[in-house]
Amino acid sequence: MLKMLFSLTTAAAVTTFALNGAAQAQGAAAPNLAGTYRCQPQPVKCQWGDTVSITQTGNTVQLNNDSGSFADGKITSNITVSGAPPFSANGVILPDRSIQWSNGTHWMKQ
Repeated sequence: MLKMLFSLTTAAAVTTFALNGAAQAQGAAAPNLAGTYRCQPQPVKCQWGDTVSITQTGNTVQLNNDSGSFADGKITSNITVSGAPPFSANGVILPDRSIQWSNGTHWMKQ
């Protein structure tokens, strides 16, 4: 049973990587996330600051807060972005170009 579960998990992981590679191989332009955002605390307080900005070059982004801290990041697909430490969160890019982060906050583009 454990071996079967491991096989299913491995197959799912391989499929995910294959689909991700195929999507990126199509050469679709990265979404434009550059700009200023207002953090909406949902459901947790905005620990990164109330006003944040994103600068972008291709798929590479830098997350900046109003106290001078920053974190590097990467647009990982047309609908996902990842922030490295000290921000350390993954985000889903919504159709209105706002970002719902895995840390429970929502950034609304200004």
